[in-house]
Order: sequence, then structure tokens, then C-alpha cells
Amino acid sequence: MEPITIREVSGRRALKKYVQFNIDLYKGNPYKVPPLILDELNTYSPKTNPALDFCEAVHFMAYEGRKAVGRITGIINRTLNEKTGRKEARFGFVDFVDDVRVSDALFDAVEDWARSKGMNRLVGPMGFTDMDPEGLLVEGYEELGTMATIYNYPYYVDHIVRRGFEPENEWVEFQGTIPPVMTEKHVRIAEFVRKRYHLRSVIKDYHNINDVARDYGHQMFELINEAYKDLYGYSTLTPKQIDYYLKIYIPIVRLEHLSLIVNEENKLVGVGIAMPSLSRALQKAKGRLFPFGFIPLLKALKGKNDIVDLLLVAIHPDYQNKGANALLFDDILPHFIKDGFKYAETNPEMVTNNKVQQQWDAFEHRLHKRRRAYSKNI
Repeated sequence: MEPITIREVSGRRALKKYVQFNIDLYKGNPYKVPPLILDELNTYSPKTNPALDFCEAVHFMAYEGRKAVGRITGIINRTLNEKTGRKEARFGFVDFVDDVRVSDALFDAVEDWARSKGMNRLVGPMGFTDMDPEGLLVEGYEELGTMATIYNYPYYVDHIVRRGFEPENEWVEFQGTIPPVMTEKHVRIAEFVRKRYHLRSVIKDYHNINDVARDYGHQMFELINEAYKDLYGYSTLTPKQIDYYLKIYIPIVRLEHLSLIVNEENKLVGVGIAMPSLSRALQKAKGRLFPFGFIPLLKALKGKNDIVDLLLVAIHPDYQNKGANALLFDDILPHFIKDGFKYAETNPEMVTNNKVQQQWDAFEHRLHKRRRAYSKNI
């Protein structure tokens, strides 16, 4: 048994090994969805990720001899700390073999780094912002993961709790069954809300997703900032971040899987974004677009797919609890039915966010995953 050593890693070549470790650790796991290596590298690079304008980060890898056995990233989101008044660091992108020597060495390294930066608290797993995967999976290990969430082995929980971390926040995820037809009740509720609050959908006025981005792109993310501002750990998106997400994500969204609701002043009050699940396609791609990884991804986006991922739902606070979300489903649910989707997968929702969870009561659904963030005074 060789000793565990920790190395700080930087530079594209070393970070590529950092990303590859996660893919290798879960090789053959039927539930893990591997990331695209290029996307991960862009996440870690200040040249491509505008979150690093206000976040500081360090990346560590653990080795047993010459063999990689773990990784972890330390993050300080200065904007969020200014908002909360805390001296808080985050840990994220954490993976390790089932060996307490490894997890201890990784967390010792990131805790020492955080203290050296004047921080007195460590939370995670979290990313740079809410747009990164967050929350350790604590239930649902035998459920297929998604491209937007963390999948981890069950032993991670024991290692983190052993380090003195305590639960900080909890999220739940649901899988809903797509009904074969729109129900009269749902149509009736949508029409009632539409007339009472003078709301309308604008997506039917468009034939090109780029035109939508031109007219409503910034409003979409400004609405997200307003709707999510009080949620746990939310870091307000900057104009530069908004431009970045518009550039990389909106072009791959199908127009019929987008819903935009405006009031009588043509102000955006609701947005819903969905996408065919890329989980199985990403498993086939194994982290690489080329030479052949792009083929299953294109098939997942354009071809037959049983699962649709509900990536994002945001309702302006003034219209929450007024049924405005019914208009989002009135827009996109008929397309889900037409496209042959059988199931809809939600993103993580805070367990205390009853407003969001109540919207699934109109559908047959099951709570199938649960995840937590943990914190520790350091």
C-alpha cells in the first residue's frame, strides 16, 4: 500500500486527466451519465466560463503512487459571499475511491486552501453557480442520472459525514408520466389563468429559436434571476454569463419545447425550457464528441426518445401561486404527447419549495431521487 499524495492541477492537459478520472471511476455503471470532456474543460477555464470573473478555484487530485484515486475542486464565490456576508468556500466536482485515506487527503487539501483564503466555512458539493450540478445523491442510486446532476456512489455520504459535515440543504427530483392526451381540466385551468391575468404565450409567433433569443433571451435569464434570487446558494447571473448561456444552450433547444408567457405589457413572466434526455446518448459518447460521440447525441435530440428533461421553470414572483405555470404546460405538453415522450424528468427542487412541487400534482409522478448539500465550520 503506497502513501496518498495530493497534487494541485492546472492547465488543459492536467485538467483533462481530472475530468477523465470521473469518467473512469464510473466505467460500466448503468446509471452514471458522463460529462462531455470539452464542456467540463470549458467550465474550469476563465477564458470560457464567465463565472470565474467572480469565483476563485483550485483543483486537487489524489494519487496512490502513480495511480489517480480522487479529485476535488475548491471554490470561493465572492459575489455570493458579499450577498450573504459569509466567509464561505465550496467544494465540488468531488470523486474518490472507497478509501478514507483518499477522502481525508482531498478534504484536508481543500479545507487548508479555504482557510488560507480567510474562509471559515465549507459547503458542498456545489459548483461555481446554480448552473452547475449541485447536491450529493443520497437516494436514487438505481435511477438513470441526467446531464445536469451529480451521480455518486453511496459510500460518498459516509466519507463526507465522517469528516464532520452536516446536512445544509436538500433537493428532490421527480419523474412524471406524460398523459396520452391533454385533459379538459388542464385546458380549462390554463384558459382561466390566461383570461384572468391577461397573459399570453408568444412562442407560437416564432419559427426560429434564434429569433426568440434575440427578442427574449436576456429577459429569460433576468426572469430566472428574479424568480430564483432567494433560493439556497443562488448566485445572480451577470450579463456576461447570460450571453454565454444564450450562446451555448439556446441553439440546441427545440422551439416546441420552449414556453414564454408575457403579461399585457409584453413583460416576460414565465419561462419553461425542456430538452429530450441526453443521458443514454452521453453514456454512449463516453465523454467525447469525436469521432463518433456526436451521432448518439444527434439521434437523442432529433429522433425517438422516451424521456424529456424539464431543465428549467421560472415564474415571476408576482405571478406565483396564480396558476401561471399551467400556461407553460399548455404550450409544451401537446408537443411532448405528439413526440411520443413517456416520461418527464425534473431538475432538483428544494424540498421546502412547495410552490414548485405542487405543479406535479396534476400528473402521475414519483419522487425518485434525493440529494443534499453539507456544511462544516473549518
